[in-house]
Amino acid sequence: MHVLKNILILLWRIWFYILMGLPIVIMFPVLLVFSSREIWYPQFFVVARFWAKIVLYGSGFLPRVTKEAKPDRSKSYMIVANHTSMTDIMLMLYCVKNPFVFVGKKELAKIPIFGFFYKRTCILVDRNSQRSRKEVFDRAQARLNNGTSICIFPEGGVPDDESIILDIFKDGAFRLAVDHQIPILPLVFLDNKKRFSYTFFSGTPGIMRAHVLKEISTKGLTQENKKELKEKTWDTIFKILKKDLEK
Repeated sequence: MHVLKNILILLWRIWFYILMGLPIVIMFPVLLVFSSREIWYPQFFVVARFWAKIVLYGSGFLPRVTKEAKPDRSKSYMIVANHTSMTDIMLMLYCVKNPFVFVGKKELAKIPIFGFFYKRTCILVDRNSQRSRKEVFDRAQARLNNGTSICIFPEGGVPDDESIILDIFKDGAFRLAVDHQIPILPLVFLDNKKRFSYTFFSGTPGIMRAHVLKEISTKGLTQENKKELKEKTWDTIFKILKKDLEK
């Protein structure tokens, strides 16, 4: 029975990766055009959201989004969330309609097909390079100046220890938010680790719950307030995760 279960999970996961790549191949000309200039990024973002829905629903995931407040389409945000799964990317695109750019690790650019457009449209960071981190801030500032929101998973990656509810946040997202006086928009993903973790022979289709929380203002804050802002955001997300685990 255990062997059969692993075979089914293997086939399901292969199907997930096919779904990641196949729509991109089909829409390749459109994506290529829309990713060629920053001015066309909002159009690329619409297609990316459509792709995310294909992957989520096609893999048997059923998003359920609760919104404490509706993000203002005319504002830029620093969007943050807990990070436990590759599906966090798709669920983030599903939840947020405001065009945003991911800041993510450069390793994802190696994924066939997906990585090609990831590299063209996202801000890649080499966490082992001080120079790379400086370039990230320069590129993120340019996007924010153009009115595009930024999405950063502030844990800096998925914790190796899956028992960790929420890892320590890094400073980058909060430094940028304070510099540009843009609000933090926190999201909480409650089921992604259970549905599709990085442990290969694990996971199941099913409901994926997400909470879009009220924005956290940075108006009037300086870099001296960065630590307090980071801790407030961490506490806000952690409380919801912990409460859900205690049910």
